[in-house]
Amino acid sequence: MSLRSKSLAVFLIAFAALHGTAHATIVRVETVLGNFDINLYDNDTPVTVSNFLNYVQNGAFTDSIFHRSVTNFILQSGGFQTDLNAQITAIPTNAAIVNEPVYSNVRGTISMAKLGSSVNSATSQWFINLSNNAANLDSQNGGFTAFGEVTGNGMDVIDAIAALPTFAFASPLGELPLQNFSAADYSNGVTVDNTHLIIVTAITVIDSTVDSAGAAGLNPTPTTASSGGGTVPVSSGGGGGGSLGLFALLGLVLLASRRILSNRA
Repeated sequence: MSLRSKSLAVFLIAFAALHGTAHATIVRVETVLGNFDINLYDNDTPVTVSNFLNYVQNGAFTDSIFHRSVTNFILQSGGFQTDLNAQITAIPTNAAIVNEPVYSNVRGTISMAKLGSSVNSATSQWFINLSNNAANLDSQNGGFTAFGEVTGNGMDVIDAIAALPTFAFASPLGELPLQNFSAADYSNGVTVDNTHLIIVTAITVIDSTVDSAGAAGLNPTPTTASSGGGTVPVSSGGGGGGSLGLFALLGLVLLASRRILSNRA
């Protein structure tokens, strides 16, 4: 190889190292309806990313469920787990974290849910923005922290989950998405089990390289200053403990809870 060729090769390797191979931490969310990847904004929302990865690494999200789905708004998880007996329990939470509203809640971003009227209250619950929710969520309650984005064709999986019918059980499962479950099943008091729940079987780190949010070709949208109203992805309480029990919760409650809960404001 000539000196000129060697120099060119060295330049290309260095260029790739600086540009082509740099990226943020990537996690893979495995669900019963397919997998999707999320690229996290490590450097720009470090507290939120660290908090999320702590739950991931501790296995807190293993066998968690999507417990809230609102059409053209959000798909929410991170609050509850199911076991082999279809007993639903709240995921134990760590201390709440500081809000980091750097990027906008546009379609495909992952953001943190929090308590209403409490800016720095996010713990374990997260949601995927199904639409551009910037006008609503970028300003409310100090803004909701978008800390990563779904990549590739991952939104196809999320949209498929979001297209499932939802059913109103006792709060916080008032907008519960279910598969292989009909309105007739609901009316007849059919017990919901794990074949109906939309389970996140695991979330794993598939690439732990940390770099700036834009290093992997990401181009996150800065948060807006718009004010808005409407529904918000409120954290659904539950710090850690107490089996809700699908027999009691999704069986007996059927008779007492027939209406769809109003969207939280």
